[in-house]
Amino acid sequence: MDSVSIVIIGTGLAGYNLAREIRKRSPDANRLTLITRDDGAFYSKPMLSNALAKQKQAADLPIGDADKMRADLNATILTHTMVTSIDRTAKSLQLDNGEPLNYDKLVIATGADPIRFPMDGDGNDDVLVVNNLDDYATFREKLQDTSAVAIIGPGLIGCEFANDLTQTGHNVTVIGPDKAPMSTMLPTEVGRVLQDALSKLGVTWHLELTTSAINKKQQGYQLTLSDGQIVGADIVLSAIGLRANMALAEDAGVDCQRGIVVDRQLRTSDEDIYALGDCAEVAGLVLPFVMPLMNSARALAATLCGEPTAVSYPAMPVLVKTPAMPTIVSMPPQGTKGEWEFTKMDDGIKALFKDGEQLLGFALLGDAVSEKQALTKELPTVLD
Repeated sequence: MDSVSIVIIGTGLAGYNLAREIRKRSPDANRLTLITRDDGAFYSKPMLSNALAKQKQAADLPIGDADKMRADLNATILTHTMVTSIDRTAKSLQLDNGEPLNYDKLVIATGADPIRFPMDGDGNDDVLVVNNLDDYATFREKLQDTSAVAIIGPGLIGCEFANDLTQTGHNVTVIGPDKAPMSTMLPTEVGRVLQDALSKLGVTWHLELTTSAINKKQQGYQLTLSDGQIVGADIVLSAIGLRANMALAEDAGVDCQRGIVVDRQLRTSDEDIYALGDCAEVAGLVLPFVMPLMNSARALAATLCGEPTAVSYPAMPVLVKTPAMPTIVSMPPQGTKGEWEFTKMDDGIKALFKDGEQLLGFALLGDAVSEKQALTKELPTVLD
């Protein structure tokens, strides 16, 4: 295959793992450029939600800085650089330093950004999110000399932070409209088992409620809930969820829905532009987890190196980092017909989602996590 210029926008897990897979196949042949708006440090974003209890500073989390990654990948890495637009006709990127950058093949790996819901009150702009190393460094700094943290959002990230913060001696309150934690991933009966375990650590829950206003106080903040209750906190953390970062693709006229729409070869509506990771919608699926990303990186590397390869997804259970109640989930496909079956255990619960005798998903908590391997073998593939 002739040498081509491959440009990757983003140096998160998706961008860097794709670059690694390309270099495994093509150590020198292709010209490889990565562009990042931050300093280019390579780290795993999922580590951010359990780094406090491990007493990790932001500087402790990267496994390589930009210089190391440049050497390891034989690549050009443009740090602190923003792509402002994509010219699909000229196959060129406009950078915020005014310089154009041409490509033969472009990969968008821009990840996902935290969802923010505006709330009344003068404290709305002080609400923190943790979605990258800089966010984590700010969060950790703000936590000093504080005791009470309010988390808006009882989903996976909210629960992981709640567990982590209790281990560092903080009083944690979790607020959200759901009947039980992790309602998009766990049936209510299972979510309540996780809720009880976190409650035993001291987490306070205000569920089936929203936050209508956040106001500054002389010390900390006052949150007004939808039922009129008042919650005090030194810090407010938003963990409402993530939304695919697809602005560049949308502005360039590339098809987007819940993510940047790609086919099984990770190709967008433009034959020379690809997408993977949290920003991509693969065959109708948006799966913001590590295993789909890794499978996509291997398949796309093969395609970009001249071996067109369709991505396939096996069953990919998700490990939730809640040591108070170890949790592993394999969600049934959206819209699948079936019913949950529950088995309570001495410490935990096993929930199986079945259509007749066919196992389509599971949620394992506590003692039940030991059955992960055996049950995963029974699950159908996500994408053949």
